[in-house]
Amino acid sequence: MNRTRRLFLTLPVAAIALSACGAASTPNAQSFAGALPMNMSVTELNDRINAKTDIFVLDVRTPEEYTQDGHVKGSTLIPLPELATRLAEIPKDRPIAAFCRSGNRSKVAQDLLLQNGFTNVTNVIGGIGAWRNANLPTEY
Repeated sequence: MNRTRRLFLTLPVAAIALSACGAASTPNAQSFAGALPMNMSVTELNDRINAKTDIFVLDVRTPEEYTQDGHVKGSTLIPLPELATRLAEIPKDRPIAAFCRSGNRSKVAQDLLLQNGFTNVTNVIGGIGAWRNANLPTEY
């Protein structure tokens, strides 16, 4: 087989192989439809935020932690000790991502919300520590 013919037969095979290895499509809000998982990574939360989903990020740290350690843009601060008395400030018709410093207080917040009729609540594992370690956008 001559060189030109071999090249002609190889190119379509290479093109098919390369197209299968292409970059994953950018997630959009529809790709995240449905119930949230019980736990979520910081990168998954960031993907949902970037996809413009209607996720409510609930930060349950102290006001000092929120300002000094930074926070997720658009998050709402309700410190965990105040959460039970401020449930009316949290929408029941949106998915909720509970967020804290490491994932412990947000788990307590998730349990409290579920016990009070909220149905689509996730705990963000690792909290602001994992968020910053992943070099995700942080506001101060």
